Amino acid sequence: MKKEFRSGCPISSTLDIVGDKWSLLIIRDMLLKHKKTFKDISDSDERIAPSILSARLKLLESYHLISKTKIPENKKENIYLLTQKGIRLTPIIIELSLWGDANMREFTKIDDIEGLNSDKATIIQSVQDSYNAMLLNFQ
Repeated sequence: MKKEFRSGCPISSTLDIVGDKWSLLIIRDMLLKHKKTFKDISDSDERIAPSILSARLKLLESYHLISKTKIPENKKENIYLLTQKGIRLTPIIIELSLWGDANMREFTKIDDIEGLNSDKATIIQSVQDSYNAMLLNFQ
């Protein structure tokens, strides 16, 4: 995958990778819901098309935000795991969740997410610890 950015701006470069809704939703599902397989991710409420999911997974993998490997018990099925670089997107995912919770309820039904009223740093650390624990249990 060609790694070319529109500009040298770090915000613009980051948005070139995770600026579309699908990439962020894939990362959200992996990080918060511990989804690991193509099927798990495609079964999300937002119903991402398989071709878009495949393209986004390849993009995220090419920038080392996720890694792809095989399930030990089933060598035919791929699993996708966030790398440490991908896990470091946790503050962005949490900020978007907090912002949406505070500002979008008047426009749409927003699911109540347990723990969003906690200290932001505590939420971020808890999410990262949970994902890292899942990684340790998986290996």
